[in-house]
Amino acid sequence: MIIPVLEGDIREVSPSVLAYVGDAVFELYVRLHLAARIHSKSGALHRQAIVFVRAEAQARAARSMLDSFSEEEASVFRRAKNSNPTSLAKNASPADYKYATGLEAVIGYLYLTDQNARLDEVLRRILIEETNGSGEGERNGKGSETKSLH
Repeated sequence: MIIPVLEGDIREVSPSVLAYVGDAVFELYVRLHLAARIHSKSGALHRQAIVFVRAEAQARAARSMLDSFSEEEASVFRRAKNSNPTSLAKNASPADYKYATGLEAVIGYLYLTDQNARLDEVLRRILIEETNGSGEGERNGKGSETKSLH
């Protein structure tokens, strides 16, 4: 599959577009992570994915990772977190929604700038922290190899 790329300077891409792409990348990563480890039907996999992709979990991950962001990642995060959202959170506080948007923008930025090793590090850390921190992550985990999204 050939994935289209955004042309031009990534610093000129709006925070909402970075978050939009980051949301899709994170959702795909979580789905593949779960499908590789939990042998269940799609409905059960979906319910498990929600544990990771909901705004509250993403905000928790963002708060725990802020100190590990590079200067550029922190800048992307702040731009997205402080932007005016075009939609309102349905099941999250406004603060959690902003933090989740910031994290999604960082994920989108890393993806679009082909920083695959760093992207993998961030995504793995989110999943590990959510699994260990909330007690709601994988329940029937089975180890397996992972592949890059690229």
